[in-house]
Amino acid sequence: MSVKSVQNFFTDHGLVDPVFKLDECGATVDLAAKTLGVEPKLIAKTLSFRLKDRDILIVTKGDARIDNRKYKDFFKTKAKMLDHDEVAQITGHPVGGVCPFGLASPIGIYIDVSLQNYEYVYPAAGSAFTALKISPSDMQSLTQAEFIDVCK
Repeated sequence: MSVKSVQNFFTDHGLVDPVFKLDECGATVDLAAKTLGVEPKLIAKTLSFRLKDRDILIVTKGDARIDNRKYKDFFKTKAKMLDHDEVAQITGHPVGGVCPFGLASPIGIYIDVSLQNYEYVYPAAGSAFTALKISPSDMQSLTQAEFIDVCK
């Protein structure tokens, strides 16, 4: 159902379904980049975190790492990632397929400003075997995400 929820997200917004099937598993940035034939930085990885009072997603470029100081300065708490089981329960997507589209419940979405350097990026689309191509600005407007600077 996870892939279908991503497809429905786009059709519910009056857009053509952009989801495509990968020839091989794209569960990690390196696997997705290899399968798509692009550089890892063009993979939009979605990370799941728990704040004191809520859960959030941060979408970053594939080769970026969260800068703990920037994260703490912005969110006023230390970075604490969700456990694998929690990710699937909260987002509706399995680890390796998490994206900011078609989520099981409303959740805060943030996009690292480093993605603005690219015309298009490739996030997962609800499974380790699906992806889509989207501009960071379209991702932001569709998800009502906030651009933030939290990566090294």
